Amino acid sequence: MTVRVLLADDDALLRAGVGVVLGTAGDIEVVGEAADGLQAVTRCRELRPDVAVLDVRMPGIDGIEATRRIVASGLPTRVLVLTTFHYDEYVWGALRAGAGGFLLKRATPERLIDAVRVLASGDALIDPAVTRELIGVFVARQSGSRAAPPEPERLGRLTGREREVLRLVAEGYSNAEIAELLTVAESTVKTHVKRIITKIDARDRAQAVVLAYRGGLMDHPYPHRGTAADLGGGT
Repeated sequence: MTVRVLLADDDALLRAGVGVVLGTAGDIEVVGEAADGLQAVTRCRELRPDVAVLDVRMPGIDGIEATRRIVASGLPTRVLVLTTFHYDEYVWGALRAGAGGFLLKRATPERLIDAVRVLASGDALIDPAVTRELIGVFVARQSGSRAAPPEPERLGRLTGREREVLRLVAEGYSNAEIAELLTVAESTVKTHVKRIITKIDARDRAQAVVLAYRGGLMDHPYPHRGTAADLGGGT
């Protein structure tokens, strides 16, 4: 099936560039564009794309508010937020607003295409280049105290193996990379991730990562083995 995409950015040149990149994928079609957040919301309601690729900083209403309105409207559209910096307060807000993931604008064309496909499949994606730095800092701010995390009981529902998998997900590793680290089949990892999301009442993979930090799970990160720790994670 063709993935229908809406692009929203106040930079027309960037929209054109992203459109060209996505156009190289035979299974992705750019069905519309928007120059600001409000227009993005309107166009999503009109076109009902599978994925909306939003710049986090736009005039009128920014990408965070646009994401919140798109999610609240009940549209099937998944939101992928693009950001320029590793450390960007807007991204944390976008995740809380319901974005399915975020990606650095300097990501490779292949990674952008993969991100769109991942979100369209119902999964979520958090760029591993910013995961620990961004979410760790802002969750600490939101929680107020790491000594009293607000969601420890939800994480307590997980088995030891599920906690191990969630730690790796929170560090930005893909299912394939987690499978390599744990020496199990990728299908096994996918099953673990689905069970984790269900057990902790998370909306998706992105929210599961947020809960991992808020619940204090990342105070004791997974001890990496071999060279897989150097891999660039993704889905």
